[in-house]
Amino acid sequence: MATYLYRIGRFAYRRKGTVLSLWIAILVLFGVGAATLSGPTTDSFSIPGTPAQQTQDLMAERFPNADDPMNALSARYVFAAPDGQTLDEPQNMAAMNEVLAAVRGIDRVAPGAKVDPVAATPEQQPALLVDPVTANAGLVEQMKAAARQQGGTEEAALADAAALSPLSLDRTVGYVTVPFQGSITDVDTALTDQIAAAADIGRSAGLNVQVSGTAAAEAEMPGGLTELIGMGVAAVVLALTFGSLVAAGLPLISAVIGVGIGSLGITIATGFADLSSMTPTLAIMIGLAVAIDYSLFIVSRFRHEITVTADRAEAAGRAVGTAGSAVVFAGLTVIVALVALSVVGIPFLSAMGYAAAFTVFIAVLIAITLLPAILGLFGNKAFAGRVPGVKANDPEADTDKPGAAQRYIGWVTRKPLIPLVAGILILGIAALPALNLRLALPTEATGDPQTSSRQAYDLVDEAFGPGRNGPLLVVADAREANMSAPAAFGAVVQDLYEHDEVVNAQIVAVNEAGDTAQIMVTPKSGPSEAATMDLVADLRAGEADLEARTGISYGITGQTALEGDVSETLQSALVPYLAVVVGLAFILLMLVFRSILVPLTATLGFLLSVLATFGATVAIFQEGWGGLISNPQPLVSFMPIFLIGVVFGLAMDYQVFLVTRMREDY
Repeated sequence: MATYLYRIGRFAYRRKGTVLSLWIAILVLFGVGAATLSGPTTDSFSIPGTPAQQTQDLMAERFPNADDPMNALSARYVFAAPDGQTLDEPQNMAAMNEVLAAVRGIDRVAPGAKVDPVAATPEQQPALLVDPVTANAGLVEQMKAAARQQGGTEEAALADAAALSPLSLDRTVGYVTVPFQGSITDVDTALTDQIAAAADIGRSAGLNVQVSGTAAAEAEMPGGLTELIGMGVAAVVLALTFGSLVAAGLPLISAVIGVGIGSLGITIATGFADLSSMTPTLAIMIGLAVAIDYSLFIVSRFRHEITVTADRAEAAGRAVGTAGSAVVFAGLTVIVALVALSVVGIPFLSAMGYAAAFTVFIAVLIAITLLPAILGLFGNKAFAGRVPGVKANDPEADTDKPGAAQRYIGWVTRKPLIPLVAGILILGIAALPALNLRLALPTEATGDPQTSSRQAYDLVDEAFGPGRNGPLLVVADAREANMSAPAAFGAVVQDLYEHDEVVNAQIVAVNEAGDTAQIMVTPKSGPSEAATMDLVADLRAGEADLEARTGISYGITGQTALEGDVSETLQSALVPYLAVVVGLAFILLMLVFRSILVPLTATLGFLLSVLATFGATVAIFQEGWGGLISNPQPLVSFMPIFLIGVVFGLAMDYQVFLVTRMREDY
């Protein structure tokens, strides 16, 4: 293979115009394809087969008009009265109704919510937007009437009303939920600006008005900013490495083109497959990392070769034939590991793996074809633009005065046990915090305390209790019940109440056939707390016994349960994915190097690196060590998968590059 790569590198250097034109044409072609063939993405992270998703599917079947909680578009306006006042005072009632009047004027508010309550017909009443004081009064009367019909007590009716009421018991905090047309992928700046403008009306009148919900989602960091920061850091490191601004720019140019083509390819794929909006994230992270690495090693080898031969085309051929071989092997290993994401059986993770693998494939092609062409384009100026104060020596050149790196390697080879034991100890200690790893999808509870959505969440949490922000939805199926459906639903409610962590459970909807009910369960704990998912597990564990006694079955869904199941599924997939990645990498490296020791050291080093990375990430971002993070929270559920992908890509790259060079010299 080295011979073929040598010829490719030499050809690309000499026929730089042809190769550059070809890659420009590919970039343009992908750009046109992305502009004309792309489709919408989704922010839904449901996983087929999870208990919550199965229940959601049942609800969609039995309640055809029910919203998907993972995609429904809504905003919740939370009103807090000034100190010493309540929301039912006339001036505060007037302020809230001014806000709601402005909300009704937002174009994308659901038609039923746009109707003015004064002119509404009885059929339109359920969908109206009314202030929390009025809504509470209506709810209390409704619950009392239902209790009288069913022979219940007024005390129970008031308790049920309080569990659903949008007005706090002390009447100082209330909220209104506004439905919008579309899904969460349709949110744009124009919509969020209109939502915020309506809230400002209430603030001007003296109320504390905060807004949360999918329609009011606030971006905490502009898209692409983190990548730009990473590119800036890489540029500084490359400039110091090569001592040349031009040479430092070559890997960056290659990386940008490679990731650009990869991202455009993913955009094209959205027109043919249902892809998550998160799909490009892993591809960009790994694509930038490996593309810079691949180009860095080839440019570094080229710098050495031009000290050996005056023929720069020959130097490019040798660089691609030697370092390029390592690039191909490393790229193949990373691609196989990314494709292996499909083995965990999670569709959007499989899509992420395929997208990232495609981007790495493009990065490899660019490194062995486009990069030597760019070197040919710059010719003798490839290492121009010297960085003042930086002396760029060829680390492979023979010299009587070995540099710091060479002295370090000499010490390591003479006394290998010292750095080996020290490295293992340091990585092992760094990995210890990973034992406390907790995963969760981002929610308003984990948002920046300065955002309106987080402040809205906190107001509801303090005024109504943590469970109000994350209720559970139980779907009870009485088609096989050995009693009447109403009695079966009552048995489920009674069973739910037997759990200490349940504050309230009540039927909120029954389907037209009368055989399936939605039961709203308010837990004591919030949506991001471990106690909530523990409650979900307990409720699910008790379902079999209830079904055996009554014939009625139930499942638990809602946004809290759906997101909790996603997080648990992702966490349970970590070990199998790691095992597959390590196993495949071991086999590939064994075939490439025909050795047991080399793949063994590579896989052990990778495992230690991953565990240390997890530990450091948990310590800083989850536990808040060092005070670097003002709002420590559980890690985003996808982060460990991303970390495994990025760390694996880099670890395998460095192992292959170093060992390939060792074997070449040996």
